This record gives sequence, structure tokens and C-alpha cells, in this order.
Amino acid sequence: MDMQHAVRAACQYVEAGIKTSIDMGKGSGPINHFHSTYSLPFAPGHFLEYVLNRPDVTLAWRQYTEHEFLSRMADGTLPLGAFKKYLVQDYLYLTHFARANALAASKAKTMDDIAKSAEVVLHINREMSMHIDYCNSFGLSKHEIESEEENLACTAYTRYVLDVGNSEGWLALQVSFAPCLIGYGAIARRLYDSPKTVRGGNKYWKWIENYVAQDYVEAVRTGSELLEMHAVKQSPSRIEELIHIFIQATQLEAKFWDAGLANAG
Repeated sequence: MDMQHAVRAACQYVEAGIKTSIDMGKGSGPINHFHSTYSLPFAPGHFLEYVLNRPDVTLAWRQYTEHEFLSRMADGTLPLGAFKKYLVQDYLYLTHFARANALAASKAKTMDDIAKSAEVVLHINREMSMHIDYCNSFGLSKHEIESEEENLACTAYTRYVLDVGNSEGWLALQVSFAPCLIGYGAIARRLYDSPKTVRGGNKYWKWIENYVAQDYVEAVRTGSELLEMHAVKQSPSRIEELIHIFIQATQLEAKFWDAGLANAG
């Protein structure tokens, strides 16, 4: 671990110790040095930060979030045909994403988590209506979109997520969603803030704006908090299994961009 990450981890350790300190005697009381005695490799509330800083995640994450497809969207050089193909496959993906969240509701153990999954399905339904409107602006009709077949990248990714949902529990399914939810937010924020991104006259600028909009930022925040809340309840060995799912899903996200770029000519 390099110095920067070591200092950050130490600060997080002390912060968690203060937050979970025991109220004894007068004053603020002693720091709870035993808040992580179950040996989780991250302080409470820092699961995702730990995941994204792991060497076995970093490469896959960079290949996904800094893909050439995205760079060419940012500078406006991505061929329109490639983007339209992506829009079609993204719509087909959202259909299976809704199915997976419905499955998550059946896997949940509390009404709060069941309700959250149901809300996501309804949100996806609203998002798909907006997606159709966005596709219409590129000359794509709903009939055309729904008549298209899934490409192999879409099939591989969506069936992996559904397989995780069928073979594992609720949290594993949430982790398989995470690269999509969190990644799109991170991608859009990076492109939105980059001085290299072309704004005026860039037909893909609206896509970037959609994923830095407040409703999507709020969805990322809610999803992240949910993962943080449940991650601290897991064993170290289970954390490793969940991270493997995260890596697989991230790699499949990158393949989604690969498929789009294959249509770029």
C-alpha cells in the first residue's frame, strides 16, 4: 500500500473509532479501537473506496470507465451508426436490468429492501420511456429497437447478472449491478468535467448530461449507501467473493463498449 492510501486508511480507522466510541465517564470518551476486530479490510462506510483501489479491480475499472468508445463520444468523433447500435443494445439491456431488480425483490428479506427493488423497477420503466424519446431523436423508433436482436455482449452481461441473482443472494445481485450504476455516474462526471470534452455541436453531449443529472446522482448515492450498509455485515471471505462478482461485471461492461466500438468502422 502506498503512503497516500496508508494515511487515508489510518484516518478512516480513527474516524470510525471516534464514531463508534463508548460513552464512558466525562468528556468524549475513549476511541473504540476494536470497531474492525472482525478483520474486514476496510473501515465502515468505505467498502466501495476499498474495492475501487484494489489492484485487481483498478485495471478492469479503467478499461471500462476510460474506454475508447467514451473518448470518441466526448470529442464527437464516434460514428453515429455505432452510437445508434449502442442505444438499441442499451434499451435491451434495461429490459433485463428490470427483470434482475424484480428478482432482487424476491431475494430481499425486509420490506424496505423489497420496496427499494420495486422502486428501481418503476424507475427503469420511466427511464425506458425517456430512452425511447432519446432514441427517437436519432431516428430510431420503439418498433425498430424491439425488433433488434441482442448482441453477444448484451446477452453475456445480462445473463451473468441474472445467473448471479438465481444462484446467489440479494447482496451479490446488488454487487453485480454496481459497475453499471456507479460506473455510468463516474464516466459522465469525468467527461462532463474534462476540458477535452466537446460541448457545442457534440451530438453526444446530452448523453453525458443525462448521467450527471440530479436524479441519477441521487440513484448512485442511494445504491452506494445500500452497499456500504450491507458490506460491513459480511465475512472477509464473502467480501472476496463479492469483489470477484464486481470484477466480472465490470469486465462485461467493458465488453459492451467493445461491441459498440466494433460498429465504429
